[in-house]
Amino acid sequence: MSHEQVSIRTRDGDCPAHVFTPHGDGPWPAAIFYMDGLAIRPTLFAMGQRLADAGYVVLLPDLFYRAGRYEPLDPKKVFAMGNIREALAHLFSSTDNRRAAQDTEAFLAYLDGRSDVAGKKIGTTGYCMGGGMSLTAAGTYPDRVAAAASFHGGNLATESEMSPHRLAPKMQARVYVAGADEDNSYPPDMAARLEKALSDGGVDHRCEIYAGALHGWTMPDFPIYNEAAAARHWHELQALFASKLR
Repeated sequence: MSHEQVSIRTRDGDCPAHVFTPHGDGPWPAAIFYMDGLAIRPTLFAMGQRLADAGYVVLLPDLFYRAGRYEPLDPKKVFAMGNIREALAHLFSSTDNRRAAQDTEAFLAYLDGRSDVAGKKIGTTGYCMGGGMSLTAAGTYPDRVAAAASFHGGNLATESEMSPHRLAPKMQARVYVAGADEDNSYPPDMAARLEKALSDGGVDHRCEIYAGALHGWTMPDFPIYNEAAAARHWHELQALFASKLR
């Protein structure tokens, strides 16, 4: 694993981040990986390296940095707590789409300073809460984000001023959204609302629901991990990035 730990200065402090690179000589296009709600842990390192091995410099920032230091979370123990959002409230309250978009300004500047990054156009991908952040980045930095993906992202089209669907008219990226079959954070009416916003905004996009997949299906350390659906996610993500960044 080609894994580098760095610290990126944002407007609100120092954000720890992890960088994964392919083997061999660069430069390569870059991608930002927006984490899920169970934070930085070995599973995300493996996923970051897998994406890097497809030919990208992958930046995985710890979006909970405003909450201070915390011990790595064990998904089994977290799920055993019952109400995950309540148990991790101190972490979830430390970030949101708006703050993640603000942080992305610093992430882009960091990538611009790396000699192994090719070009200015990047890809973004996000999981769970990171799905909305990935789409928000595409709408906030349309001149930089060429491809954006969301996997089992929640709250993608709500009444909130921070809802990603509101930024659809600004997006220039090719967008791919994959939702879980049964997911209270992304029900059918919300999926339809997002689809309409992207279509009305003229966004090059594809939205799908993975039949039989539950929220979090991409994560190998989750009890609801779905190997077949996860493999499909990797195929779609790599095809998306290759179509716009290679």
